[in-house]
Amino acid sequence: MLRRIPRWTIVALLFPVAAALAFFGNSAGSSAATPLPQRNVSAAAPVLQNDVFWKDTSGNPIYSQGGGVLKVGTTYYWYGVKYDGAVSYYNNPAGGKNSNTSFNAITSYSSTDLVHWKFEGNVMTSSDVSGSSWLGRVGVAHNPTTGKYVLVAQLNSGLMFATSSTPAGHFSLAGTQSSIGNVVNNMSGDQSVFTDDDGRAYLIFSNKSGRSNLYVAPLRSSDYLHVDTATKIYSSSSGGREGNIMFKHAGTYYFCSSDLHGWNASHTYCIKSTKINSGYSSEFVMQGTDADFSHVTQTGLAFEVTGSSGSFVMFGGDRWSDFAGNGIGYNQWVPVTFNGTTPVFHSLNQWSVDAAAGTWAVGSGNNHVLNPSVEADRVAQKTLAGWTNSSNVSSDPNSNHLGGHTGRWAISQSYTSAYKASMYQNIAVPNGTYSLSAWVKSSGGQRSADIFAKNFGAGEMDRAINQSTANWTKVVISGINVTTGSIQVGVASDANPENWVNVDDFELVQTGQ
Repeated sequence: MLRRIPRWTIVALLFPVAAALAFFGNSAGSSAATPLPQRNVSAAAPVLQNDVFWKDTSGNPIYSQGGGVLKVGTTYYWYGVKYDGAVSYYNNPAGGKNSNTSFNAITSYSSTDLVHWKFEGNVMTSSDVSGSSWLGRVGVAHNPTTGKYVLVAQLNSGLMFATSSTPAGHFSLAGTQSSIGNVVNNMSGDQSVFTDDDGRAYLIFSNKSGRSNLYVAPLRSSDYLHVDTATKIYSSSSGGREGNIMFKHAGTYYFCSSDLHGWNASHTYCIKSTKINSGYSSEFVMQGTDADFSHVTQTGLAFEVTGSSGSFVMFGGDRWSDFAGNGIGYNQWVPVTFNGTTPVFHSLNQWSVDAAAGTWAVGSGNNHVLNPSVEADRVAQKTLAGWTNSSNVSSDPNSNHLGGHTGRWAISQSYTSAYKASMYQNIAVPNGTYSLSAWVKSSGGQRSADIFAKNFGAGEMDRAINQSTANWTKVVISGINVTTGSIQVGVASDANPENWVNVDDFELVQTGQ
């Protein structure tokens, strides 16, 4: 079971959203956006907590990566792969990268509320696909002609098809395929399965090598046990794409992907069309995925949630990164809403979802800081996603530093000569009382060094961190009364040569109205 959070309060607009980015964008810059009006949802709606390892209804870790979700009646079935490296990472998150993608099983979980997931079992294991050097990118569709549920996955350098008479039963190997017509390099790179409103199923993918060409290919209508000739819908001139997914909303198809850099966090790149095989727009970055690279994930899966009161798209982001370094948790699910035909990604640490109503709300325990653990950037640099930095020296002392409180990275302020430095972000939040915290190490000796909160309608509040602190220590600023709908939080140093401070895991949480 995903972690259940006690009774919560609504803090933001739910659905529909005409200008959702204004509130949820939490952009780094000189001014924060204006919060939108509030609207209530059912207090009984369960809470989805990101940035943790999810557990099923029996309390066991959920192992599901590179998969998809199929809705059957009122039940959602989630399929994915359990890799041996995922188990190692769960048991020792601080152990570093293990890169172990040895196939263990294809798992199945079921849910009616999208928060509590029951383990249905391993629908295929290594004994069903002996000799596999790689198995991944799983999708399932229901074939209306045969009545079978058909699983499609990458197997070694080709495709594998398996069938079952029930959505969570054992899937039996039914065939393989070594090439797809009209595809550069003849085979798919990253892929997913998309089922349209009319029940037709498609493989959504980029080509195997280079991955700069994007394709839609129908599964053979008679049985879904073969991928028919593909249609190339787009060629990227700015690099390859992976993690390819498709969703549909209000008659528009959205084909979305990530950067080609190996299971790491990425902006989400999309093209859209009113026809599945043609007429796609030029590529654009989905709004809300820039400041923290899609909640520090790569595109993994997506499906529409439609209920009695509204609808939104569920975006399932993967945190693979060789099973370490992108933050805790494998799966990060967030809502996507629409401003006309413009999709808007809401990067939320905690939120409630009412699947039956098709509505959602920000959770009272949501961390409003984006990229709080500075894991999004993946590599050492001075300009960090979601953050604004300033200093008084030509070579900026603000950077990220290997060796975080969690994950690989932390904010670092250090320089060989005297310096002043600040790293901050402006955040739009509902008015109310907040608590700000961060984990800190410090050399001490700075003229001043502080975690701060300001520009929230009252005087600046600080916690000094200019004392020598060898071990990660949590500092807290509580009782921050926001009355302006925005706040600036960050870390600032006025330091002597070689003074340093490292800061990680910022958290800004509402504690009262």
